[in-house]
Parts: sequence; C-alpha cells; structure tokens
Amino acid sequence: MNSSDKPWGIELNTFLMLMHLSLLSGFIIPLGGLLLPILMWGMNKEQFPEIDRHGRVIFNWMISAFIYSLICMVLTFIFIGVLGYMVLGVLSLVFIVIGAIKANSGILWEYPLSIKFIKI
Repeated sequence: MNSSDKPWGIELNTFLMLMHLSLLSGFIIPLGGLLLPILMWGMNKEQFPEIDRHGRVIFNWMISAFIYSLICMVLTFIFIGVLGYMVLGVLSLVFIVIGAIKANSGILWEYPLSIKFIKI
C-alpha cells in the first residue's frame, strides 16, 4: 500500500478512528469539534468511500446533537434542560468513543438517536 492509498498518510482505520475522535477537539480548540471532522471528511470523501460513509454518520450526529442541545436550551426554563444537557454530554462522549473503537476495527457504527439527515 503506497501513501496515495492512505488518507493523510495514515492507515484507513486509524484515520476513521481519528475522524470520530476529532469531535472531541472542540473541548480544546474552539470550533475544532465542528471544523476538524468536516475538514477530514471533505478532503478525503471522494477518494475513500469508507471515509464518506463515516463522515455522513458523524455529520448526522453533529446536526442531531445541535438540535437536541437547542431543545435542552428551551427546557432549561423549566429546569429539566440542565439534566438534558448532562445526559446529552455523556451520550455524546460515549457514542464518539464507541464509534471510534468500531471504526478502528473496520466497522461502521451509526450513533443511536442520530437523525438521518444524510443517507449513509
């Protein structure tokens, strides 16, 4: 396998794992959790169909989590939204880690509770 068969010179499954984990970069870099996965997906989706499939799963979750956070924001006025934010945060972390582990094993795992905006 030469370097043109590897996205960014990284083994495909490792790249897929990092693509999922890149969602967590927003905790360190402002907007990193939004921009990095989209950049990784957009730059490689044409050459690697597997990256396109994982990118769609990740993007669907990003949009879904945003919608859920908006619902939690509205619900904070009746105090249940804070609990919703905590649950959403834990679920996001768990889903991202599971998605990354599965991706490293060569498995596409669709995040539960993810709304299918883009078909996979």
